[in-house]
Amino acid sequence: MAKNTAQLFSLFALANLVIARNLLRSVHGSNPSSV
Repeated sequence: MAKNTAQLFSLFALANLVIARNLLRSVHGSNPSSV
């Protein structure tokens, strides 16, 4: 159970990272140097 929770947490953190990066990219979309 704990192992499953840890896996879920890491997956959630990874998804959060990707979403945050996409949001930042869309916010700074006018700046092509921010890749």
